[in-house]
Amino acid sequence: MSVEIVRNYFKEHNIDKKILEFPVSSATVELAAQAVGVEPARIAKTLSFYTKEKDAAILIVTAGDMKIDNSKFKHFFGMKAKMLAPEDVEPLTGHAIGGVCPFGNPDSTAVYLDVSMKRFETVFPAAGSGNSAVALTCEELEQYAHAKEWINVCK
Repeated sequence: MSVEIVRNYFKEHNIDKKILEFPVSSATVELAAQAVGVEPARIAKTLSFYTKEKDAAILIVTAGDMKIDNSKFKHFFGMKAKMLAPEDVEPLTGHAIGGVCPFGNPDSTAVYLDVSMKRFETVFPAAGSGNSAVALTCEELEQYAHAKEWINVCK
């Protein structure tokens, strides 16, 4: 179960106790916002895309109320945005749909953070399952996700 992967990863950083697990689904932005008790925009949703070679994933973490701007994506990455097919999500990200997060991913996975989250003091990304989240500052998210950089690819 990928929440255990995230828990073990967070144990290395002494923050495993920060993982929130819910008795209800948090697999969508709306459900996560209800479970956490925050506005949907503060849910840090992780979107997964193919690399040019289609052999690895690019993860982009955005504020829950944002959408990818295809022209900005193409300008930054030099290719059209193509989301992972359902059957490729878990093999390329290490997590099942609904629990994809920027922690405990395969080494080939590149994580980018969208600037849309910087308006919040804390955000809530998933923690590896469809009923978990973790409260992090943007600085903590950047550190623990091993993010390559902050980018602006949303509308």
